[in-house]
Amino acid sequence: MVLKGIPSILTPELLYALAKMGHGDELVLADANFPVSSVCKCGPIEIRADGLRIPDLLEAILKLFPLDSYVERPAAVMDLVENDRQRGLEVPVWFCYSELLKQAGSHGYLDALERFSFYDRAKKAFAVVATGETALYGNLIIKKGVIHPEELC
Repeated sequence: MVLKGIPSILTPELLYALAKMGHGDELVLADANFPVSSVCKCGPIEIRADGLRIPDLLEAILKLFPLDSYVERPAAVMDLVENDRQRGLEVPVWFCYSELLKQAGSHGYLDALERFSFYDRAKKAFAVVATGETALYGNLIIKKGVIHPEELC
């Protein structure tokens, strides 16, 4: 697919989902360990982006996708389980997400959701994108905002 101004990393299927989403709808960018098919049995659209890393995909999505500016944190990650927290596991990919969110005009704050709360929220999302992201705790949820009339020109 070749279109002017559309990042080539975005598939037609993903573009269609992004266009159908409305204000407040959420998109899950799921890492390679996330149970995408199981979660999508509850309703979200399953979109395959195997082999792609979430930071690359997020950067492309944010060129087209307005983040919700009516909430302080339009993005959420899956928080560490207690065992990983105790051993001091660090998640460098979260810093990358935060920077990309800042570049898109948000504060870059990430909500950290307990694992099963993250799964429950993902089940209510509009779509879940299965990626090839191998970073531990690489899952990300982003909430769609509005496009103001002056941004349409």
